[in-house]
Amino acid sequence: MIFNKTGLVKDNLYVTGFPWSPVYLLSSEKPVIFEAGFSCMGRYYENDIMEILIGRKPEILFMTHVHYDHCGAASYLKKAFNGMKIGASRRAAEIIKRPNAQSLMTDLSENVIKIIESMDGINNEILVRDEFEFFDVDMILEDGQIINVDNGLSVYVLATPGHTRDMLSFYVPEKKLLIATETAGCMSHTGSIVAEFLVDYDLYIKSLKQLSSLEVDVLCQGHHFVFTGNDVKKHFEQSIISAEKFKETVERLLQSEAGSIERVMSIIKAKEYDPNPGPKQPEKAYLLNLRKRVAHLAERIGTNGHDNNIL
Repeated sequence: MIFNKTGLVKDNLYVTGFPWSPVYLLSSEKPVIFEAGFSCMGRYYENDIMEILIGRKPEILFMTHVHYDHCGAASYLKKAFNGMKIGASRRAAEIIKRPNAQSLMTDLSENVIKIIESMDGINNEILVRDEFEFFDVDMILEDGQIINVDNGLSVYVLATPGHTRDMLSFYVPEKKLLIATETAGCMSHTGSIVAEFLVDYDLYIKSLKQLSSLEVDVLCQGHHFVFTGNDVKKHFEQSIISAEKFKETVERLLQSEAGSIERVMSIIKAKEYDPNPGPKQPEKAYLLNLRKRVAHLAERIGTNGHDNNIL
């Protein structure tokens, strides 16, 4: 099954707030949440979580990485659920303090709200319009760490770099549940899978294959969809193939376009981004990520791209 809405997926796992950039809730005796979505959707996440938990509150927010669409509402949710701790990698805790990272996340958060407020079904009156607010990480999570969140329920922390260097994935073996977000690639509404390596293709493939070897019945990607049953294995297989094909395509284009990163980006965007009916990343965010992917592959094969603005 491919789940693409809010509500109960199975076995006390819920998608809350906004399928485009969700907060995942595991409603056990001691509830926990994964990811913090968009800053403007904080009240949406809060309302769904409160309705499900009925007087209880999440004790830990597990965060995979600190991109604006995964940590946006962290500060809001920490205030809403007094006593909740935020857990992330040491690198994530360092990144969130950097002025340039804060500036970029503020800018992208303001950009996305303009798209969300025009979408069907959105109640603009409950959107959070305050500026993106930064937060402290309360729990530094390390690769291999096991967090016991309930009797007979544990969260395994897995370092899975490649999309970012601070990237973590979370595995709940008792439920065969994996919160992998972009480490597993990201299937769009067109059915194609975007290879999400922004910092290191080889680490991305290594992490992807590591996760595909786990026994998984429920796979949560970063946006739009949750995969269950046989669709988990299919997604992993297709994600690996998509990453390899993307790499080969970019390498070929870098040769044919004389190393021009800009021209390669234009060709890729026309095939990958433009046909997607959405909802999808704002164009500015997409182009930032696409530039990183193309520039990384250019550096990887020793091509000197004709671009002075590589991030």
